Amino acid sequence: MFTKILIANRGEIACRVIRTARRMGIATVAVYSDADSRSPHVKMADEAVHIGPSPAAESYLRADKIIEACKATGAQAVHPGYGFLSERASFVEALEAEGIAFIGPPATAIAAMGDKIESKKLALAAGVNVVPGFVGEITDTEHAVGISAEIGYPVMMKASAGGGGKGMRLAWTELDVREGFESVRREGLNSFGDDRVFIEKFIEDPRHIEIQLLGDKHGNLVHLNERECSIQRRHQKVVEEAPSPFVTPEMRSRMGEQAIALARAVGYHSAGTVELIVSGADPTGESFYFLEMNTRLQVEHPVTEAITGIDLVEQMIRVAAGEALPFTQADVGLNGWAIETRVYAEDPYRGFLPSTGRLIRYNPPQSGEGDHAKHGGGAPSTAPDLASSRKPPVPLHHPAGGPPPRAGKEYVRVDDGVAEGGEVSIFYDPMIAKLVTWAKTREAAADLQVQALDDFEIEGPGHNIDFLSALMQHPRFRSGNLTTGFIAEEYPDGFHGAPADEGRLRVIAAIAAGSSFSRMGLARKTSDQLNGPPPVPCEWTVRIEGHDYEVTLGDGHAIVDQHRIEGTCDWMPGMRTATATGEGVRLGLKVAREGLEWIITTHGKRHRARALPARLAPLAALMKEKVPPDLSRLLLSPMPGLLVKLHVAEGDKVVTGQPLATIEAMKMENILRAQKNGTVKAITADVGMSLATDAVILELE
Repeated sequence: MFTKILIANRGEIACRVIRTARRMGIATVAVYSDADSRSPHVKMADEAVHIGPSPAAESYLRADKIIEACKATGAQAVHPGYGFLSERASFVEALEAEGIAFIGPPATAIAAMGDKIESKKLALAAGVNVVPGFVGEITDTEHAVGISAEIGYPVMMKASAGGGGKGMRLAWTELDVREGFESVRREGLNSFGDDRVFIEKFIEDPRHIEIQLLGDKHGNLVHLNERECSIQRRHQKVVEEAPSPFVTPEMRSRMGEQAIALARAVGYHSAGTVELIVSGADPTGESFYFLEMNTRLQVEHPVTEAITGIDLVEQMIRVAAGEALPFTQADVGLNGWAIETRVYAEDPYRGFLPSTGRLIRYNPPQSGEGDHAKHGGGAPSTAPDLASSRKPPVPLHHPAGGPPPRAGKEYVRVDDGVAEGGEVSIFYDPMIAKLVTWAKTREAAADLQVQALDDFEIEGPGHNIDFLSALMQHPRFRSGNLTTGFIAEEYPDGFHGAPADEGRLRVIAAIAAGSSFSRMGLARKTSDQLNGPPPVPCEWTVRIEGHDYEVTLGDGHAIVDQHRIEGTCDWMPGMRTATATGEGVRLGLKVAREGLEWIITTHGKRHRARALPARLAPLAALMKEKVPPDLSRLLLSPMPGLLVKLHVAEGDKVVTGQPLATIEAMKMENILRAQKNGTVKAITADVGMSLATDAVILELE
């Protein structure tokens, strides 16, 4: 067994690998860029090595610097995590040439499956169902247009070396191909160093199912059941679960057999995933097709660990060290249900625009069944390149793989690689954390997600916690009727918060009135007015979303519009979070004050509530409202990012919907379009310029 390994990655996956390695008694080496010098994975590892500037191309994608770090620290093996160098065959070959083990599959398997074009040819030869499409290289946009017309719209354009939702565009028309083909090529080149693109038929009403594989160097291969990853946005997974509510035991067996056949065809060992697309319109489950094989650990691997009790990272390390799998296919179980939601730095209330900035507050929900263990450890290394420093041990943050803490007990697991005060950077993926819940049933696991999301506190960059909670509560999600079009179909006009019924709104009104009562009482006590707080009961008028609720506060209850609510709320002035009960439910609250309004966030909805003493409420109608300025003639950057292309010049006439500029943020390209007809009066930004949110790019007249 290895005594020291290096993790060629960053963030939550680096922390994840470190925890398992530490449990196995293996020392760890972290690598970091300038942007990550104070990141948790640097603090957690036994040693840390600086490998370059913030851009990934100058640090995490530099195989030579990773190898130098291994030599300097004596690391015997490298775990690549996911992304970066994890699926680069040349990296594996370079490690082997230096006598350093790669904790992953052989270079030949990575090369075969990493090329999406060649992998489809291999899958066909292995008897695996493959999506109809063009299996070959596409030379330019005109060639892409011709191929798409031959296949028949809709089609999906994909970067050959792509993954993780990067380098993908859905095209419904020829115009979509002409607008998107070059963007796919650029994303493939920028993210994976390969600008080749292939095109395949888009399966309508698709469900995204994947089979987790595990193999050793002795010819043993097993599948660890399936995961469903159908809830996606822009081809980026948002929710994953295991097992799938759609897959039957018979389907699971057929899918597993085909996945293993493909893995055997390329001599696969270590952890890997065969991704399939299934037609949701076919209740028999016969219409499933091979998409790709990811020759690495998947982001969503924790849900498989939760239902099987198998630590995938541990098995990858043991396989790389030459050990045989300690179980067979017959030993693989399926226990309970697990759901993972990805907490992203993005603002769902503003069209899911990427967000960056400092984590002013970061308090994830309690993990496991006990107290939440904070990140700890020594300071990051300040030594020069390839120098290392020892770090003190750090307690586990959460259960890293393995069965639930106690048999049959629901639990929460948080995989993250950030800390309060840290920076969410423009240079890397926007994922902040992964929230995993396990329970005996799917419904219970979803309920636990809602509760944990209520308890998840993030301030600074925008985040999608409310959106994730809304997904968990959505009737269609609860029914299991999922497709990859779920988000687009259910939120065609954007996200405005999870629906709240009248009972919930009455509880919110009571909370707002009670909070105002407590705040007023503190003010009166501080200023020594009237010898203390006003007596109970107290009458308030609370306005929420244009509706006025008449609230009378009593002792241990409130009367809202003549409805008596028995409940409690532990909020006190100065608290940011609180817990309330009412109408038979528990609500985790985030509470903030903005002008005269309370911002009360719970169960996926941000409520604005203005509470006034009932005698003063009629006077509110006399207050003037400030009219916002008209910015429709300006094209503003909706996010921090890099201006990579201007589609117009000064003096050009434009029409509504026409592309004006392309911004790259969080490794994704975003096309900004005209919101009105007009003429370009002035361009105030240059290609290659880094833009802040709301920076002016051009002006129309």
